Amino acid sequence: MGRKVHPIGFRLKINRDWESRWYAEGRDYVDLLKEDRKIRAFIKTEAEKAGVSRTEIERFPNQVVVTIHTMRPGIIIGREGKAVKKLKTDLETLTGKKVKVEVNEIDKPDADAQLVAENIAGQLIRRIGHSRAMKRAVQQAMRLGAQGIRIEVCGRLAGGDMSRREMVSEGRVPRNTLRANIDYGRTEALTTFGQLGIKVWIYKGEILQQDAARKEEKSGVYISQ
Repeated sequence: MGRKVHPIGFRLKINRDWESRWYAEGRDYVDLLKEDRKIRAFIKTEAEKAGVSRTEIERFPNQVVVTIHTMRPGIIIGREGKAVKKLKTDLETLTGKKVKVEVNEIDKPDADAQLVAENIAGQLIRRIGHSRAMKRAVQQAMRLGAQGIRIEVCGRLAGGDMSRREMVSEGRVPRNTLRANIDYGRTEALTTFGQLGIKVWIYKGEILQQDAARKEEKSGVYISQ
């Protein structure tokens, strides 16, 4: 068998927490899971230019808390908070529940795996060479303090007749080490030659057991009322 284990799912409850935190049984679980997917798809579409890395959803009996991790919080918040208030209203209409929106700024977008993957995808769509885009992303991530990075691009690269896979890596990326803090992101790029897949692993060091319970540092958090 190939190595098909998801790097984040592999480390859940060890050094990573779930992005959806709630409990339900039976049909309620199915409905809430579909609702989570709708919320994430809606935010990704509405805030396409904001560089959204991930969306965390936490449910309480009378409220849904949505935390958006983005590289451009100003686009989501808007002038005087008008954009985030509209987003909150749209999410309440979508879910039929009371929603609180929190916006968390990502300080180092070039060291965030999902944003790196989406940046490479955007360059491929603009017909920039895949080797150039991958090498530039590796250099920027290592410059920002990443201990290792691995990027894979698969598809009809450079318009080739056959699909192939190319990989660029620098530093250490211990994918089988559970205590390793591995950030993982993947996306697709629709080019004139077909669909290209991009996967990014970024190694940010080891997380010891006593550090696993600590929350990630947050800066520039905006909470809607």
